[in-house]
Amino acid sequence: MPALTPIRFAEIDPKTVPSLSGHLAVVVTPEGALDQAGRAANRATKGALVRLTEAESFQKAKPGQVITLAWPTGLQAEALHILVLPRKTTPLEARKAGAALASAAGGKPMTVMAGNMSKAAELALGIALRAYTFEDHKTADSDAPGEVVIGHSKAEEMSEAFAPLQAVAEGVHMTRDLVNEPANVLTTTEFANRLAEMEALGLEVEVLEEDTLEELGMRTLLSVGQGSASPSKVVVMKWNGGVEGDAPLALVGKGVVFDTGGISLKPAGGMEDMTMDMGGAGVVSGTMRALALRKAKANVVGLVGLVENMPSSTATRPGDVVKSMKGDTVEIINTDAEGRLVLCDVLWYAQERFNPAGVIDLATLTGAIIIGLGHENAGVFSNDDDLCNAFLKAAGAEGEGAWRMPLGKAYDEQLKSRIADMKNVGGRPAGSITAAQFLQRFIKDGMPWIHLDIAGVASVKTATDYAPKGATGWGVAALSRLVADKFEAE
Repeated sequence: MPALTPIRFAEIDPKTVPSLSGHLAVVVTPEGALDQAGRAANRATKGALVRLTEAESFQKAKPGQVITLAWPTGLQAEALHILVLPRKTTPLEARKAGAALASAAGGKPMTVMAGNMSKAAELALGIALRAYTFEDHKTADSDAPGEVVIGHSKAEEMSEAFAPLQAVAEGVHMTRDLVNEPANVLTTTEFANRLAEMEALGLEVEVLEEDTLEELGMRTLLSVGQGSASPSKVVVMKWNGGVEGDAPLALVGKGVVFDTGGISLKPAGGMEDMTMDMGGAGVVSGTMRALALRKAKANVVGLVGLVENMPSSTATRPGDVVKSMKGDTVEIINTDAEGRLVLCDVLWYAQERFNPAGVIDLATLTGAIIIGLGHENAGVFSNDDDLCNAFLKAAGAEGEGAWRMPLGKAYDEQLKSRIADMKNVGGRPAGSITAAQFLQRFIKDGMPWIHLDIAGVASVKTATDYAPKGATGWGVAALSRLVADKFEAE
């Protein structure tokens, strides 16, 4: 995966501001107050910063906004970025400010004079998250990201505070890389190989091949991939950072590396976006990477079902009946409702093998959730208020939109089949809810469970606060925080 933008903290004398090269950033409060670095830049530019703060346009500047002066007179820097930010900020305000700086710098080397800002580590996280590009398949040489140096009065303390946040950023970038990757590159085999490489970080990684899946009875998962030449796989990643013997949290991800819809073929328009249908598996993978890098004091197991949904003479047909690992039979009405067929077997396997403390699955599961929540929030479905509320709190703290949706037995009526235990779709009404109801049938009684439908947030057409258009890495930060808040040993 491409290297993160190198970020380091250093104690920099504000008097040296005029001689700093590359891009330079100073902080100005909304009231126009300058710190030592700001005053040094103002003197060097013969009062340009003060004139800026006195301008009518500055009064309309919002906290976190960046105003750029190109090739400022009196400075060695090729650009001076004025970051409008109050002295006291929330972590999310600091992150968004950092992301705005990264966007303004465009990958060029930058020195950020943060003074004694208490949330400087969060500012650095915002820079790390926004400073991302995916150019692996462009033939023109791309420049390596320039180093970002953050000047701070307590550089060592801030560097320590940033270390676990940097691990999260690396997990987010891994997720983005996986989701952005084209399907002819990120095959099921390549996906599994990339996960196996994380053994170097201390994860235990196990790849279950098709013969093993057959023996386990994962027939619904295998039914999705049987029309493809790419072999279906399940990858198990274990992080044993908690108390030995404690039940792990299980994270389960849908990994459909490409989804044509199978025999229920999708329309051609927009089908190229279905390279992102492994988004749930991407988030699980990135989260496991983040946990390993920050040495989380928790036991967590990540499981991803990797398949490709293709039409062929061997593909599953609408009307086929398949038996799940649990033993329930499923009438497959629509082969484009394949993600739940992958997840149901992996969910059951996770519970049977690990008896986890809780289960969270993630999937780009339904277009219906996009109709309901757009691209601002993931749909959250849960059978456990305590686990659900803990996740919603974590997502809110990380600025990752999540909205709880209902479950209820009445929706099960839509899944009744004339010839099998259930159908895999329940029609257009409440499509995301009936999908969650389907999955809930594979959750054991008393097992805390969350289903996250991330179809609207995994990849977007326009840039967000923290990411350019394309894959977002949504969920890695929230899940890492949930582990820290609820599952890490004291």
